Amino acid sequence: MSETRTTIKVDIWSDIACPWCFIGKRRFEDALMRLRSSGFDHTVEVEYHSFELAPDTPVDFEGSEVDFLAKHKGMPADQVQRMLTQVTEIAESVGLHYDFDTLQHTKTLKAHELLHFAKTQGRQLAMKERLLEAYFEQGKHVGRVDELVDLAAEVGLDRGETRHALESGEFAPDVEADFAQAAAYGIQGVPFFVVNSRYGISGAQDPAVFVDVLQQAAADAVAPAAQDPSPEAATGAR
Repeated sequence: MSETRTTIKVDIWSDIACPWCFIGKRRFEDALMRLRSSGFDHTVEVEYHSFELAPDTPVDFEGSEVDFLAKHKGMPADQVQRMLTQVTEIAESVGLHYDFDTLQHTKTLKAHELLHFAKTQGRQLAMKERLLEAYFEQGKHVGRVDELVDLAAEVGLDRGETRHALESGEFAPDVEADFAQAAAYGIQGVPFFVVNSRYGISGAQDPAVFVDVLQQAAADAVAPAAQDPSPEAATGAR
């Protein structure tokens, strides 16, 4: 390991209403812990970016998660239920406790605006964690301004400033810019990790994949080489 230290930037495109995004977050965090324990002392800077898997979803969807996915994916309800059971088991393997029976499916656009506001306050990572936890484990509604203000307050954001940010739509252009960048990169599903604007990791990969890419990115940064500005595909879809 070189004694030269560097900063590695990881940009993560993700949606709140994405079970694999929460699983991928935990696997990525596991990779960071493995690296730290092995003596990796480079700084890893993480920034989340917006992506909507189902932009046509209403704020107040009437029905269960099974109902939504059966219609959205064109699958039989029993097949959807089996799929959710499998995802729940995988989530449990990384310490998450999904509760699809109480989950309130909703449009996530305002939640993405909240994440951009939280970034300006230095609280984006905490806000992302809280939104995912609220949505998948606690059955909270993350599509309405009132509920989002409550969640923001829990991570230390000012209620009045949060409400103004959401009701004014101040951060809507930032969300749209994330959507546009995802399209430019060719991102069609999330989570999608872009490391130092060079390596792309698609899906909730095994921690070892993240470890390998971060180590390679650190080596590249310490001994720079000509780099293509578009992310190379480090892995395929999950």
